Amino acid sequence: MKTEYDVVILGAGTAGLSAVSTLKRAGADFLLIDPGPLGTTCARAGCMPSKSIIEASSVFHSREIMGEMGIRGSGSLEVDGAGVMNRVRDLRDGFMASSVRRAEALGDRYLRERARFKEPMVIEAGPHRISAASVIVATGSSPVVPGPWKDIGNDLLTSETVFDLPRLPKSLAVVGLGPLGLEMAQAMAGLGVDVRGYDASKTIGGLVDTKVSEEAAAIIGREFPIELDSEVRLKACDDGVEVSANGGSRRFEKVLAAVGRRPRTEDLGLESLGVEMDEQGIPLFDAATLKVSGLPVFIAGDVNGRAPLLHEASDDGRIAGYNAISNRTASFMRKVRFSIVFTHPCIASVGWGGQSWEDSGIVVGEASFSGQGRAVMTFRDSGLVRLYVSSGDARLLGAEMIAPDGEHLAHLAAWAVQRGMTVYDMLRMPFYHPTCEEGLRSAVRDAAHNCRKGQPAETLPELPLS
Repeated sequence: MKTEYDVVILGAGTAGLSAVSTLKRAGADFLLIDPGPLGTTCARAGCMPSKSIIEASSVFHSREIMGEMGIRGSGSLEVDGAGVMNRVRDLRDGFMASSVRRAEALGDRYLRERARFKEPMVIEAGPHRISAASVIVATGSSPVVPGPWKDIGNDLLTSETVFDLPRLPKSLAVVGLGPLGLEMAQAMAGLGVDVRGYDASKTIGGLVDTKVSEEAAAIIGREFPIELDSEVRLKACDDGVEVSANGGSRRFEKVLAAVGRRPRTEDLGLESLGVEMDEQGIPLFDAATLKVSGLPVFIAGDVNGRAPLLHEASDDGRIAGYNAISNRTASFMRKVRFSIVFTHPCIASVGWGGQSWEDSGIVVGEASFSGQGRAVMTFRDSGLVRLYVSSGDARLLGAEMIAPDGEHLAHLAAWAVQRGMTVYDMLRMPFYHPTCEEGLRSAVRDAAHNCRKGQPAETLPELPLS
């Protein structure tokens, strides 16, 4: 095989494959290296399999409201745990197949080997020694498992192993109530698993706003117990795992460790680049260009720890691919920060999320979904949305929420933030009745009202009738 390329890409995940697409369009001479197993984190161990089990749980959970709607016979429904997990794996494997095909279709431009830097711009991959004008590091991330927990064995699950369960466990402790942990805990509880959730922090779902987090914990805590601000200890025992926290202990059949992910950099030889590293062993890079200072090396996707989300990794790949073959490194304006946790109701964060807005020039507008028309019809009338608005010019800066149809409300908020819209601009937009989007409008109205306080009347924009 060849030993010199314009660009070498390390990692065939979302960022790496996005970089490949950019380089192919440009006609660049590149090589993609990944030891396997192929398949993006999203398809293999994140977004897609977790949503598959969430959908199964949602369908089964709906039996609880059927009687209220005049539908009889739902009490005879039962969960086939093995059937649920088989379907999850079938869907996961189907989603993974696409990225596998994309890598394998590259022919001799894909090398299935473990790669590491031997020196700047020289890569060792199996028996091959390869030189590159530019290198894109897109090796992704892996679940964090604290050292003492590794002795638990197969009863300790991570996002890499939980979807391979042959059946649903009878009981499950979920340690870490960030997006994945919270989604899996609620989904498992909805399917009849005895679940308890633990987190070392005082908030859940990645929320910053204490008021929204407290509302989220109260709503989701109706479905399974949640213990926050908890230091958890695990001990293997004959019939599962003993979990100790807050002075008490319980035994569970399985434990899901969802305490975060770390950049996958082990044995990459990044130290041979001779550049300054951060505390996680990642070379310092420019977030706007993804370029390592002083070298044509680009850090893209989850491995850079900037924003571990699929759409961000995809953008990273395009930016890294473009800059890897450009004569002049370009800086790019990034999309507004935006994340969704697919619980019921949905948790979402957009843009600026302030834990303290006093004396910061921030106005807050909020609305509850208690009694909101469309939510009442669908037995989803709980939740809270809070908007953060600049008091100077009434621009929407961000939002946090737990809300029915929150994934859609959050998109509207994200687009408004990225477009620099004011709350008055938003109120000029149509809101159809009856929809949960009307709950967002209530929060916008509240923010507009709070923006008006203390302003001379002649400076106020004319409010629309909505």
